[in-house]
Amino acid sequence: MIGDVLSAAPVQEGDSPDAKPAAAKASERKAAADTPAAEGKPKKPRRPSAKELVREIEQRIGHTFKNPALLKTALTHVSALKSSQSRTDSYQRLEFLGDHVLGLIVSDMLYGAFPKADEGEMSKRLADLVRKEACVDVAKSLGLHENIKLGTVGAGVGARLRNSIVGDICEAVIGAIFLDGGYGAAEQFVLRNWTERMRRPVRPLRDPKTVLQEWAQGKGLPTPVYREVERTGPHHDPRFRVAVDLPGLASAEGIGSSKRAAEKAAASALLSREGVSGGKDA
Repeated sequence: MIGDVLSAAPVQEGDSPDAKPAAAKASERKAAADTPAAEGKPKKPRRPSAKELVREIEQRIGHTFKNPALLKTALTHVSALKSSQSRTDSYQRLEFLGDHVLGLIVSDMLYGAFPKADEGEMSKRLADLVRKEACVDVAKSLGLHENIKLGTVGAGVGARLRNSIVGDICEAVIGAIFLDGGYGAAEQFVLRNWTERMRRPVRPLRDPKTVLQEWAQGKGLPTPVYREVERTGPHHDPRFRVAVDLPGLASAEGIGSSKRAAEKAAASALLSREGVSGGKDA
């Protein structure tokens, strides 16, 4: 064949370099590919598969899921849901469950660890241990903040959003572990991550209205404004609903048996939402 003939023809002196046999060209190309220069190009790191990522997260949290879909849901923010999905496919329901599971387990831990503590002391310790900031610390120590699945948002918005829900995600993971492995599995997770915190001296709790005012001043904001939204119930047993307003922030509401108590609840709700510590009332 013609191709075979050209491949076998010797290169004569003065011939064009393109007249080299095809076999020789192929050999040169292979040699070039094997040179250190070609090998020197950095290769992009391979992204782990979904299963590999789940296993890696499981190692960090110390629980292997029988139903990995629970872990996926616990790490999924509402913004990442498809139009065909409902909000129940996000972390929110698991957060609700995990919040109460955490409270029960920590209460049990406190009851056993401080046999001489009265109800007031244990309540203060419980409030300090289950506050949002404690959950944020645990989540970050386990690297969970890097695994939150967000939708398409700007980089800055995504960072703020991630920081605001890190504690919620931690509670959602506790809820997922509880559903997947029962109380014992959730208890082991909490024991591993809260025992050392429990042994620390309890922090004094401050009036949430004072904390909110100091935080607002630090942000260059005016004094928070409280307004009564609703009053219900009989005269001898009223219930007040109060909202607190700060420029640039969504209002937060609280309910109490007095305006003062409702204002404290509203301030605590706003502080909790913004991830500010010290917003619990004794």
